[in-house]
Amino acid sequence: MSRHSGAREFSSLDRRLQALHDAVDAAAGVLPEPPLQAVLEVLARASSRRSLSADHTVVGFFGATGSGKSSLFNAVSDADIAMTAARRPTTSEPLAGVWGADGSGPILDWLDVGQRHRADPVEGFADESTGLILLDLPDFDSTREANRAVVQRMVGLVDVLVWVLDPQKYADAAVHQGFLAPLAAHGAVTLVVLNQVDRLPSPDVAPVLESLRGILSGEGLGAVRVLAASAVTGQGVDAVRTAIRTAAVQRRAQGQRLAADVARAAEELAAVSGSGRAAGVQPASRKQLAAELAAAANVPVVVRAVARSYRLEATRRTGWPVTRWLARFRPDPLRRLNLRSSAPAEVNRTSLPPAGAPEQARTDAAVRAFADAAGAGAPGPWRAAIRAAAREARDRLPDALDQAIAGTDLAANKRSWWWGVFNVVQWLALLTAAAGLGWLAVLAGLGYLQLPVPEVPRVEGWPVPTVLIGLGVVLGILLALAGRFLAAGAAAARAATARRRLHMAVAAVAQEQVVGPVERAVDRSAAFAVALKKASAR
Repeated sequence: MSRHSGAREFSSLDRRLQALHDAVDAAAGVLPEPPLQAVLEVLARASSRRSLSADHTVVGFFGATGSGKSSLFNAVSDADIAMTAARRPTTSEPLAGVWGADGSGPILDWLDVGQRHRADPVEGFADESTGLILLDLPDFDSTREANRAVVQRMVGLVDVLVWVLDPQKYADAAVHQGFLAPLAAHGAVTLVVLNQVDRLPSPDVAPVLESLRGILSGEGLGAVRVLAASAVTGQGVDAVRTAIRTAAVQRRAQGQRLAADVARAAEELAAVSGSGRAAGVQPASRKQLAAELAAAANVPVVVRAVARSYRLEATRRTGWPVTRWLARFRPDPLRRLNLRSSAPAEVNRTSLPPAGAPEQARTDAAVRAFADAAGAGAPGPWRAAIRAAAREARDRLPDALDQAIAGTDLAANKRSWWWGVFNVVQWLALLTAAAGLGWLAVLAGLGYLQLPVPEVPRVEGWPVPTVLIGLGVVLGILLALAGRFLAAGAAAARAATARRRLHMAVAAVAQEQVVGPVERAVDRSAAFAVALKKASAR
């Protein structure tokens, strides 16, 4: 492997490791803790392995009792390394054979391998720039729990896995289901050796190898290289040694092993998460949510109060002065709702009726429908996370809506320009009628006192005082009626403005309390999916 291709491979691995880390961050609190913790352990192992010697390739020999694993280990090593530890029981603890480059100590410490043997050079096996560490490991089917624990741990740590099987137990379910099948993603760094083929008649070797390949293919390991060997006769040992030497010289095993770990971890996260993609927040569902919250928050009540308040105030300002004072005895709807207060919005509250069971049920239903629409298509855990995000402000929502209504400028204290004009004309009409009445009163007084009564001017035969009275009264009534029509139209416009502003305020609350959290939850699910796809990329 060239320096440039190696750099590209590790750069790609860096990106995949970061993507896997991003996926765990996105899924925190959404997916169950055990699988997330398992992925974090994979990331921790990858970080530890990459911080150690990149010049050494660690090859582990795994096998069942009687498979001849230690014998094959010695044959490949061209030495009796597995027997060099004076008091070492047969394959009861890891034993390392080390070739090539110096600096194997830290990585063997990390592997917790105490038995170490600096092996004599084997021609072409490793050189001073290529480090190679072979590990003879305990039997995976050992009756000792400690031995099985060592094997399980080493399966997750070594760079290359060499599985030594024998003709009698090569199809053993324990090794296939317990070890090989879960490592389907690690085919590039797995080597399967059928040892002790010298015990088979020559015509049976090929069928047994074909049967073994079929079993492995069914477990997703069809690309794994399968070799036949005999530690006793030396048959196939050179081929095993060559395969190991190739992995060490190319220096790709470490990266391939870590890439396989990342792929498997990503697959396990995907299995826990499930497939699918959230529909996300749509404009129609956002609008529907705001409309439902507005209804539950009594916005229609406030809008009607705005219209009634305007009409009442218009009557007080422009009605016939003789009767307009009666309007002062009618309560202002907005004042009753505490929506004419000049108190700051942060301390002001409305006097709208508090949300009861029906309003709360309507709010809950609206939020639930919104969350379900946004989470449609998402896998189960993410749908649940989106629903939870929508509900997290459930207790704060009624108060937030009330605060929004209280803080909305309803233009309740804003006067219309025509009020002043109508008011002046009304008073002029009243003064005209009063002048006519006064004139007639003077004439009546003079007559009562038997004093000379002057001739009253006439217009078209009508006495001027009578004309003044009629003109003033009729004009006042007409202005009052016209004011009612104008007030009705202006009240509708004022109510429409209030409705628009209130809906904007409610929509802002919905965005902050419901839509925003849901959008963030949807974005988290999308980020998780993207990160998982990057981590899974081969």
